[in-house]
Amino acid sequence: MKVDVLLGLQWGDEGKGKIVDVFTPKYDIIARFQGGPNAGHTLEFDGIKHVLHTIPSGIFHEDTINIIGNGVVMDPIIFEREINELKTLNVDVSNKLVISRKAHLILPTHRVLDAASEAAKGKNKIGSTLKGIGPTYMDKTGRNGLRVGDLELADFQQRYDALVAKHVEMLKQFDFEYDFKEEEEKWMASLSTLRELNFIDSEHYISEAMKAGKTILAEGAQGSLLDIDFGSYPFVTSSNTVCAGACTGLGVAPNKIGKVYGIFKAYCTRVGSGPFPTELHDQFGEDLRKAGHEFGATTGRPRRCGWLDLPALKYSIMLNGVTDLIMTKADVLSAFGELKVCTSYQYKGEKVEHFPYNIDEENISANFKSLPGWDKDLTELSDIAELPHELNDYIEYLEGELEVPITVVSVGPDRTQTLMRGLKINA
Repeated sequence: MKVDVLLGLQWGDEGKGKIVDVFTPKYDIIARFQGGPNAGHTLEFDGIKHVLHTIPSGIFHEDTINIIGNGVVMDPIIFEREINELKTLNVDVSNKLVISRKAHLILPTHRVLDAASEAAKGKNKIGSTLKGIGPTYMDKTGRNGLRVGDLELADFQQRYDALVAKHVEMLKQFDFEYDFKEEEEKWMASLSTLRELNFIDSEHYISEAMKAGKTILAEGAQGSLLDIDFGSYPFVTSSNTVCAGACTGLGVAPNKIGKVYGIFKAYCTRVGSGPFPTELHDQFGEDLRKAGHEFGATTGRPRRCGWLDLPALKYSIMLNGVTDLIMTKADVLSAFGELKVCTSYQYKGEKVEHFPYNIDEENISANFKSLPGWDKDLTELSDIAELPHELNDYIEYLEGELEVPITVVSVGPDRTQTLMRGLKINA
């Protein structure tokens, strides 16, 4: 068996949590491979709306094992909160969730460093969620980090104290007031919840699962355009959000990757700072935000909205080797009349169809093609054959441009509002 990968192709918030939840019955294992509690994967079913930050989106299914992989960074306080919320819904977490010993821990001082660094940037801030993600990955690459497996070691407290002392020394360079002692007490107390779960050597666990014929889906967080290497740097996250991140974030060899499901919205959104070539600054952008309820699941911040960007989408498809496309939020575009799609850019005065190195506003503008919209409520549809012909035309146009089939169309937030368009999972 091979590991299938599901990830976002834009700037995050594409609806990955919902689609993982829909796909989970076809998989034995769901594995998060990067990111941390800056993720907000929203699931809706049976009248319940639930947001997951660290725990994989397959957790609500009885017979599925969920893995937090080595590429993930974890805040024990947020993680404990997630666990407690799941327990109120009678989810048996202890038998369905395992954690890689090589996953790194977010300390209270990581969060302080994050806030101090962001405040120091002033108007050049990157829009950090202030969860301590960046500083934790910096310690990881700097070979200073604390890992989940360290909780099993006799000298864990000494390792913790040494890292905190380093952070306190680093904070002297900032004009920033802080007191992390209260958070530290919560953090230490929350470790008991973490220790109740099973720690695994996830690379071996997944290898043995593949040999045993288990089906595995790797779940990405954020989106490809936020990748630390290939995204709109420096306005990116601190991990590899592209398909290659599943290899390093789980210990899976490249030749063991199977299908790659790429998720995109029928339009574009972005949270925080950074360039956004198709952003709408007019009333239509505001109407799109309201219709799509475009507010961050983790931060609550309003998302910036714009038209679909084909050069950016083609770029993400290329980077990830996408085999199947999944379009979400088609229902949001209902009744908007004329739609637009960015087909190319004017980049430093020249027309280009690729995603260039610098997409800052002063260098780039979008060229658009107009397409007819559809005036039909999609949220009650139960069959792909019921789609209005304008939406079918929209989908077929995108397939022709992107050269990858769109095999799933989401027409609402609930797991039931998902229409299959020829997709065969595990085929």
